[in-house]
Amino acid sequence: MTRPPSDEAARRDPSRAWYRQGIVWLGMAVFAASVAGSVWLIAVAERYADPPLPVAGPKVMKDVPTARPPRAASTSP
Repeated sequence: MTRPPSDEAARRDPSRAWYRQGIVWLGMAVFAASVAGSVWLIAVAERYADPPLPVAGPKVMKDVPTARPPRAASTSP
C-alpha cells in the first residue's frame, strides 16, 4: 500500500469531503431520531405500566402461567 504524493493530497476537491455530503447528515439525523424515539417510548412505557393479569394456577419460572387466562364476556350480539 502506497501513500499518495503530497501534491495529490493538496489537489483533492474539498467539496467532496464527508461532512459536505447531505446523505451523511440525513443518516445521522434519522439515527438520532430513532434513539430519541426509543428513549421516549421507554419513558412512557415505564410511566404507564400495564396492570398484571389475574392469573391463578401453576406457573413456570415464577411468572409465566401454564394456561391462558379466561376470556372476558363480550357484549356484542
